[in-house]
Amino acid sequence: MSRIGKKPITIPAGIEVTVNGTVINVKKGNNVSTVETHGRVGIEVADGQVVLTKNGDTKESAAFWGTYRALTANAVNGLHEGFTKTLEINGVGYKAAVKGNVLELILGYSHPINFEIQKGLDISVEKNIITVKGADKQQVGQAAAIIRGYRKPEPYKGKGVKYTDEKIIRKAGKTAKK
Repeated sequence: MSRIGKKPITIPAGIEVTVNGTVINVKKGNNVSTVETHGRVGIEVADGQVVLTKNGDTKESAAFWGTYRALTANAVNGLHEGFTKTLEINGVGYKAAVKGNVLELILGYSHPINFEIQKGLDISVEKNIITVKGADKQQVGQAAAIIRGYRKPEPYKGKGVKYTDEKIIRKAGKTAKK
């Protein structure tokens, strides 16, 4: 049984949550985040909390219950605090710079890689640290994964783009025969 779905989501001050049929709208200022439930869960907004309920007793309905509760909580937290992923660039001559709406990465290839910054994301670079910020958890994680994918860290010298909290397991290089 889902323990995630049972927990009510508290709505922080300044955030407005409304239900329009099967769509949950979370609003703060001009920013709006929506969660489409497709009628798979019951939704109640009362006393500064959002409570989701199961539709039926099947395994599938319990899975949807926990999933939509997590998606709604992420929408509320994203507009209240935002989400952040930080990446670190390691390697001689590897660098990054933000030029307008484009993140330019120089990662040892014959050409620079230009990553277009999507609407809703804020990317900043300080020395060799890239910070990706935004209100949508999925969008922030996807952008960070794409940037990391341009040059994944290699196990011998650790060169490449990695998450700051990621541990690279190093391999020993070749040894000479006697």
